[in-house]
Amino acid sequence: MQLNHEIIEKNTGLLVILIVVAISFATLVEIVPLIYTKEVNQPLPNMKPWTALELEGRDIYIREGCHVCHTQMVRPLRAEVERYGPYSRAAESAWDHPFLWGSKRTGPDLARVGGRYSDDWQREHLINPQSLVPESVMPSFAWLAKNDVNPGEVQAKMRLFRDHFGVPYSDADIAGAPDAVQGKTELDAVVAYLQQLGTAMKGQR
Repeated sequence: MQLNHEIIEKNTGLLVILIVVAISFATLVEIVPLIYTKEVNQPLPNMKPWTALELEGRDIYIREGCHVCHTQMVRPLRAEVERYGPYSRAAESAWDHPFLWGSKRTGPDLARVGGRYSDDWQREHLINPQSLVPESVMPSFAWLAKNDVNPGEVQAKMRLFRDHFGVPYSDADIAGAPDAVQGKTELDAVVAYLQQLGTAMKGQR
C-alpha cells in the first residue's frame, strides 16, 4: 500500500487525474440527489407566478445590474437571519431563470425586502438613494421613471416561462399582460418586483 501511494505521489499526471475523479465523484454525490428532491424542485405551496409587471421589473433589475451588488440569498447564519429574516430555501427560486443567489453584497440582501418599505420609499430610493440613506454608494436610477414598459414583449416572456420552465401562467394571464403593463414606467415595474420579494416565505403570496 505504501508503494502504491509513493507511485501516485511521484506521478504528477496520475495524481491530477485521481484528484479530478475524486472531486467529480464528490460533486455528483452532492448534486444528483438534489435533482430529485421535491423540496428543491417544487415551489412553495403559496407561491404565485410574477405578475406581468413584476416579471418586467425582474428583467429590468437584471438589466441594470442590481443583482451584482444585492444578493437574494439569506444564508443560514444567525447574524443573517436576525438581520434579514428566515434563511432562503431553494423552493423559493424554483421559477427563477436565472436565479439571483450569490455572495456579493455591496448593498444589503434583498431576499426579504418585499413589504418592508412603502412603494413611495422604494421609488425615492431608486431615484435618489442618498436622500434616504446618506451613506449609500448606490447610484441613481432616475431614468427608469422616464422609460415606459414595452407591452409588446411581455407575452412572449410569459409563454417562455410557462412552456420551458413550468411557471403556471394561464392563457388569461398571458392575454391580459399587455394591458397590465400599459402606461407603466420601468420604475413602477422594478418597485413591483421588489415589493414581492420574500412575500411567499412570509405567507403573503
